[in-house]
Amino acid sequence: MIAAAAVLDVRLTPYSVCHLMSFALDAGLSIWRHSTSVWLEMEADALEILFVSGADVERLGLDAAAVLRAVEDAVRAQGEGEVTLDERVQHVPDPSFPGHFNVLRATVWPLEATGVKVVGDFVDNYTRGLPSELALVTLYDPRTGVPYAIVDGTEITERRTGALTALGARELARPGSRVLAHIGARGTAFSNVELLDRLFGFDEIRVTSRRPESRESFGARLEATLGKFVRVTDTIEEAVVGADIVVEATRLPEPEPILRTRWLDSCNLLIPYGTKSALELDILERMDKVVVDDWTQCRRDDDFGALRPHVRAGLLTEETLHAELGQILTGAKSGRERDDERILFWHRGLGTTDVALAHMLWRRALEQGVGTQVRYR
Repeated sequence: MIAAAAVLDVRLTPYSVCHLMSFALDAGLSIWRHSTSVWLEMEADALEILFVSGADVERLGLDAAAVLRAVEDAVRAQGEGEVTLDERVQHVPDPSFPGHFNVLRATVWPLEATGVKVVGDFVDNYTRGLPSELALVTLYDPRTGVPYAIVDGTEITERRTGALTALGARELARPGSRVLAHIGARGTAFSNVELLDRLFGFDEIRVTSRRPESRESFGARLEATLGKFVRVTDTIEEAVVGADIVVEATRLPEPEPILRTRWLDSCNLLIPYGTKSALELDILERMDKVVVDDWTQCRRDDDFGALRPHVRAGLLTEETLHAELGQILTGAKSGRERDDERILFWHRGLGTTDVALAHMLWRRALEQGVGTQVRYR
């Protein structure tokens, strides 16, 4: 009896097809090719899932060029109406404890892949020697519901966030921006700076965060990777005054306007995506355009988001919003049009990009024989 059929992406190499055929025969599966797709039939008592661990992800690699390409493709697919993207939801186990889970769900139709990511956001994990953001992504066939992979989503979360930040800056920052300020040293912060510097080659990078040991470690790691001096500042004001691009990635327990509007006179692009708002309400008065990654989830009235107070106060609405980033990539809306424009890009994180990177890792794992097959049923 046939329990399921799963289709792989059409861009398989001849080597990966041969590898997959060998795997299928070893696992007792039947396989056939139709056009450029490869299909597997699994018997009802032999359904397996590929588990790709954190060590496997490190071995497979999430190189910057491939990550940027995959994220851009996913955002463009959103702009072209080729994704199904649900609003993210949060699960707060204990309101008195500083931590919650984000649940992101999406289907990327060009990849024929559905995914669900559950990522924890526990700001005090450093006291236990744990990363603050730990994640898992499960992948499914969107036509049958068959699960086919479980992927460690921790590095995926870091890399796709950095890629979305960089992609937004590529489209919205003033060309020739030379000074970057980054507020916050959370797990996704490193990829933000690394990928932004890859695009802009900054003359000066400034970083700060609440804890001295965190910001010093963050700066040292960036210097080692980028091969250039990174200025670590004690205060947000020192970091942002005179900066061309400012990224805010704080993790406040409650909204608090710690990033003052008056400090941003030189900023041509502000990218806030902190857990709770760190901005003053008057920030939008200084902006010529506001761009988001997905308006549906940005307008959702939950307790999280860098511009949540602004949405609640009616300062950011569908009418005052300029565009979603996907609309800019497809040419439906304009990006930066003048050097003197001030633009704000708010992203909350796209489940589509999690699916895109998890799918890329799954394909690489099949091609290279990496990962662990887990008996599902």
